[in-house]
Amino acid sequence: MPIVIATLRTKPGHRDEVLAAFEQHTPAIHAEPGCELYAVHAGPDRVTVVEKWSDQATLDAHSAGAPLAALGAVLAAALAEPADVAVLDAFPAGEPAKGLV
Repeated sequence: MPIVIATLRTKPGHRDEVLAAFEQHTPAIHAEPGCELYAVHAGPDRVTVVEKWSDQATLDAHSAGAPLAALGAVLAAALAEPADVAVLDAFPAGEPAKGLV
């Protein structure tokens, strides 16, 4: 089950625009097959998204899908640099309920 951590650094003054875009497009992403988690977190100059997909095929479909393309079109002008996207495997450690996404 792939875990995705995507960090987007926003241009000064564009954080709220980026968050509004996520607010608009996240419901469609949540409705995609295989989406187990798509959670947006915001700091002063960045937005980080934590994702969990049921398998690589559903992540691949999401990556090529219309909801992400629509979101990307809005975000393109608001980001200070390309998104830092890492696709990871969970490494369970400690208590199972706290150690897995």
